[in-house]
Amino acid sequence: MKTVTLNGARMTSVETTHQYIAYKLRFPKYYGGNLDALWDILSTESEPILIRLVNTDRMNQSLGDYAKLVLNVIYEAAAENKKIHVKII
Repeated sequence: MKTVTLNGARMTSVETTHQYIAYKLRFPKYYGGNLDALWDILSTESEPILIRLVNTDRMNQSLGDYAKLVLNVIYEAAAENKKIHVKII
């Protein structure tokens, strides 16, 4: 199982959040950089992956309510796709 750590301190704006997630998870270039695109890719991921989230408090400070939306999409995708596992550190 591949493990990827997402550092909330690196997610300082909506745009940088999606760029960072795409880079860390090696999304294809066509990734749309929005919550719908994030859901689409994670919910159909075929390889097992553990997404470790660190510094979510910093993400919340920078993004406010959008941080909650990002986390919800990640959790919902993991509930839909049993190959995705999420852990907050």
